[in-house]
Amino acid sequence: MDDATSSVNMGSKWKPISIFMLFSILLCTPAFSTSKDGLIRIGLKKVKIDETNRIASRLGFQESESLKDSIRKYTQSVNNMGGPQDPDIVSLKNYMDAQYFGEIGIGTPPQKFTVIFDTGSANLWVPSSKCLFSVSCFVHAKYRSSRSQTYKINGKPAAIQYGTGSISGYFSEDNVQIGDLVVEDQMFIEATREPGVTFLAGRFDGILGLGFKEISVGNALPVWYNMIDKHLVKERVFSFWLNRKSKEGEGGEIVFGGVDPKHYKGPHTYVPVTQKGYWQFDMGDVLIGGKPTEFCKSGCSAIADSGTSLIAGPTSVIDQINLAINAAGILNEECKSVVKHFGGQLFDMLTASQVAQPRSVCARHGICPPRRSVNIGIKSVVDMSDGVSSGLQDNRTCIACEIIVQWLHNQLADNITRANVFKLGSDLCNQVPRAKAIEESTVDCRKLAFLPTISFTIGGKEFQLSPDDYILKVGEGAAAECISGFIPMDIPPPRGPLWILGDVFMRRYHTIFDYGNARVGFAEAA
Repeated sequence: MDDATSSVNMGSKWKPISIFMLFSILLCTPAFSTSKDGLIRIGLKKVKIDETNRIASRLGFQESESLKDSIRKYTQSVNNMGGPQDPDIVSLKNYMDAQYFGEIGIGTPPQKFTVIFDTGSANLWVPSSKCLFSVSCFVHAKYRSSRSQTYKINGKPAAIQYGTGSISGYFSEDNVQIGDLVVEDQMFIEATREPGVTFLAGRFDGILGLGFKEISVGNALPVWYNMIDKHLVKERVFSFWLNRKSKEGEGGEIVFGGVDPKHYKGPHTYVPVTQKGYWQFDMGDVLIGGKPTEFCKSGCSAIADSGTSLIAGPTSVIDQINLAINAAGILNEECKSVVKHFGGQLFDMLTASQVAQPRSVCARHGICPPRRSVNIGIKSVVDMSDGVSSGLQDNRTCIACEIIVQWLHNQLADNITRANVFKLGSDLCNQVPRAKAIEESTVDCRKLAFLPTISFTIGGKEFQLSPDDYILKVGEGAAAECISGFIPMDIPPPRGPLWILGDVFMRRYHTIFDYGNARVGFAEAA
């Protein structure tokens, strides 16, 4: 497995240039620096989405049905929009598919951390040396305040809930090094708890949020705001270039203080930020193969989110897109297989014993492993890594079984008969809401050339995505799987309907986040 740490040089700019060049060559990636044009460049490294990421992502969704819980929390909070700690979309984020990472330093001398530069959140957090009871903290770099000459105690408690995990801890203050810049007295979260598998399997240590301060937990001033306030950047602009031509390695670059004209072709199309918090803007219709879906004919909102790998949108349109690209749900197929081979036995067991715990029923049939503990410990992680492929398959089948048993359990309460249940046949799995909530969709890799373009109308211009843009390939050769880059997520009014344009979109289109003029710009990436 490749190290996700961004290969960048944190060395002082006063070192001899010959040493600087030597290290740059050895590290094989551009060192981040302040260039002659006054721009601060942070090199990003790209890593593959592999089976380990995907099983961890799916396990994360499974634990406590956290995605559904997050959506429920969002629904309850939509009438209180605008609060500084409003969770809404941050709480829906799943970082397990993240591919782009960079490096920062915290403290004096700087302690290095690999972070996701995330325009969809606003806080900086890294694991703390005081994180003693979360397994994930033992496999990532940890901040040690005792080793920093510039550390300042704060101690205010903090917690952030994400779609597939949460972190909690307390605020501290210290210098943060980004390229050759030092942001003094930056408030950040020392995470003392990182539950679940999400952050354990993640190839990053922490998150550096680049969203607006309106969504900052604890009203902490974001790093970007501090860079502006301390006059560390030439212009109040930063930009993302994600390298489409590199499968792995040099993933792209973030430029603070302006843009690099070598990163894009043609002019940018700008749209104003309509609601501060996220980089949110108005979006027009979505087209499939050039034909309007008319879902957004009255307008939709979208956010540009570097911390989300895929494109998320309303279920009704995502279903249309996935149907047009012949995408089949992974869990849906496993569900049908379980119905075919075990459906009758599961129904009879539930009828006879009225067992309320789905996992215990599936475990009795050997479909799911016995649940020894609520928490995922070191042993279970080791077991999973011993056989990732088989573990992924077993996990899919287990989840499918639990979906079916829970659904059957609910139907039995309504006195449904065995005959009526299985008259649904293969359609049974389409009736289960939870399957859609966590499902990825696969596409036949041999048919990518025949798939339609998907276009998004922004600022009156159509931004097209080809199959090569919106399909993610996992694995190589005959074992390769092609995953749809579109996932359903329904955000209710007044914030929604809302689209989240993640890395799938930003790889194709160079993105400017213009804080000074409160706008977002898109142009063809070079």
